[in-house]
Amino acid sequence: MPLVEAKRSGGPGRLAFALLAVAAGLACATTPTPAAAACRANLALPWADAVAARQASVVEIRTLRLGRTLGESDFEPEIQPDADFSDRLSWPIPAAMALSEQRDLASGVIVGSDGLILSSAHVVAGVDEIRVHLADGRHFAGRLVGSDAPTDTAILKIDARGLPVATIGDSSQLRTGDEVAAIGSPFGFSGSLSSGVVSAIDRFIPGAGEAPFIQTDVAINPGSSGSPLFNRCGEVVAINSLIYSGNGAYMGIAFAVPINVAMRAFAQLRRDGLVHRARLGAQLQALTPALAASFGLDRANGVLVAGVEPDSPAARAGIAIGDVLVSLDDQAVNGLPQLLRQISGYRAGDVSRLTLWRRGEQKSARLTWAEEPDPSRRFAASPAVADEWFDGLGLRLAEPSPAAQRQLRTDGGLLVRETSGAARTEGLRPGDVVMAVNDERVTRVEQYRQAVERLPVDRPAALLILRDQRLIYVPVARARAATAR
Repeated sequence: MPLVEAKRSGGPGRLAFALLAVAAGLACATTPTPAAAACRANLALPWADAVAARQASVVEIRTLRLGRTLGESDFEPEIQPDADFSDRLSWPIPAAMALSEQRDLASGVIVGSDGLILSSAHVVAGVDEIRVHLADGRHFAGRLVGSDAPTDTAILKIDARGLPVATIGDSSQLRTGDEVAAIGSPFGFSGSLSSGVVSAIDRFIPGAGEAPFIQTDVAINPGSSGSPLFNRCGEVVAINSLIYSGNGAYMGIAFAVPINVAMRAFAQLRRDGLVHRARLGAQLQALTPALAASFGLDRANGVLVAGVEPDSPAARAGIAIGDVLVSLDDQAVNGLPQLLRQISGYRAGDVSRLTLWRRGEQKSARLTWAEEPDPSRRFAASPAVADEWFDGLGLRLAEPSPAAQRQLRTDGGLLVRETSGAARTEGLRPGDVVMAVNDERVTRVEQYRQAVERLPVDRPAALLILRDQRLIYVPVARARAATAR
């Protein structure tokens, strides 16, 4: 796979789209199978004995794609600092090839002595041939058993027996600062080991699926996609998935899918051929202190609803944009990662009790979970507009024409033409669409003007912004003396 630089206008910046189109992900794990006694013993061993000895369970994966190139929806090889987190690791084998052939290199780990291999879904997406090379020099044709893009998990099978199997650990026990190591095939150098520490956990990355990624400073390079990340005991605690890079190579930041997430997907793929997800049908984002103040909350407890899909379980339960979800089945919502873990335990048909904060009051709701499909939708770029107005928050706004609304696939909102002041400081930019002020939807400039003027001057305005098919609330402070012009 050639190194494609996936540049889009702007980047994460201050307006980091930290929302998820919640289809209740796999942030929760099945029961892993760590060898606790062996782990305690391995803690006394140096890395060379505890981790390097696991090299026999790591495989190199070579793939071939014939007669076509990647489409717009396919994974790309790496992340640029000014691009969305949707790019993946891969690297073409440096050898002459026909123009109609595309050869890629990646890694995997043996999880079944009968030839079952765990790797990354983007490694085998749309390929025509898979070859698996073992550490002992043998190589086999590989067959795809199943894959799941949201968790970037894939199962391969080779016709072999008696293979060395990796020990599966428990990723929920990882802490920031823990030592970890990766073994893979960076740039084709098979069996390469690199080590570092866990930099952060529960990194939810927009555009990169639904896993709560583990961030590390382990040197991960193209060719390491699907490689295992080991803890100090020599147990697999994650599968390396993507990097943050401006040149296609390691720049100090790498991300891996927690092994608890990967193994849960693994179990369902083997049993049912797909991963089941409970559908909420809402876009959620973390509630910051500034956003909590915007909605009249004393503390930033709960999760903010940034969007609700029509005819979804959330819509049928009466959940609305601007609601704050404070408890689910009598369990307090303390943040987005915790909520997603809880949601992952539900199945279609389950009924839950919700507590919401709406306009200064608590509301109760009952929600029936549904089965989550796997839609892929994308909004088009924006076009011509009509009336414009300067709002006093640092935005110059315009009403999209009917044609523009069709291209944006939205039934309302105001298009941002220019930004300045507080709005620009918070990361808003031309091309964004303002969908609501706090929980009041806006479709006309005058409606927006009135909504802004009604806000207390000592509170920030929570603007619901649509960008690249994603919705997120952004708090924008309004100066006491600011006036519309």
